[in-house]
Amino acid sequence: MTTPLIELIDIEKHFGPVIALAGVSVSVLPGECHCLLGDNGAGKSTFIKTMSGVHKPTRGKILVEGREVTFSSPRDAMAAGVATVYQDLAMIPLMSVTRNFWMGREPTKKFGPFELFDFKHANAITMQEMAKMGIRLRSPDQAVGTLSGGERQTVAIARAVYFGAKVLILDEPTSALGVRQTANVLATIDKVRKNGIGIVFITHNVRHALAVGDRFTVLNRGRTLGTAKRGEIKAEELQDMMAGGQELAALEGSLGGTV
Repeated sequence: MTTPLIELIDIEKHFGPVIALAGVSVSVLPGECHCLLGDNGAGKSTFIKTMSGVHKPTRGKILVEGREVTFSSPRDAMAAGVATVYQDLAMIPLMSVTRNFWMGREPTKKFGPFELFDFKHANAITMQEMAKMGIRLRSPDQAVGTLSGGERQTVAIARAVYFGAKVLILDEPTSALGVRQTANVLATIDKVRKNGIGIVFITHNVRHALAVGDRFTVLNRGRTLGTAKRGEIKAEELQDMMAGGQELAALEGSLGGTV
């Protein structure tokens, strides 16, 4: 049996009297895209932050490649190979693609008594890694703000993969994109998955999840409503679970079938 790259078991997260997560369990296998779906307030953001070291779970266990770990910070998670790409992408629009790709990890080269940014090496790697993702840059010096939203997402994904991500958490990567840009990001996710990296794809868009997902877990009010494999569940069923299922049906009945 394949050992999951990461496994979260019965995770609870309390903020004082508020229970944000109540016994959520999720695992991600090598080369798998595990989609985590839920409407606003379902607990997706809290779960991401718990998985990536921003929050410590109140109860439950996190295992990385079968070994129990405790993340005290996002740096701990990254050291263990768990990288997160948030919606804001943590990029500076007026800086070059290369500068954004290497931000905080700049390669240097000795010039006499000085250590200076090795632009030649950095540019070559940036172009190489972007090409692997199917993006042909005009120049590594172009401002990252001149790229499309989908291309900027790809820069962030390529950066995480190059710096050793084994598990890649993607926070709503397609939420603000058009159809063509969304297709490019979904294609990038597929490329990354085929290289054996585990993907946690957080989304509220069922169609996008079904396009690339291998397994699907639905959160509702901090609880897991169920996990299904590709082919075991239809889009309508996932949408119904996300929308509240029985609660929505009851509301529809009370409003005369107008929901």
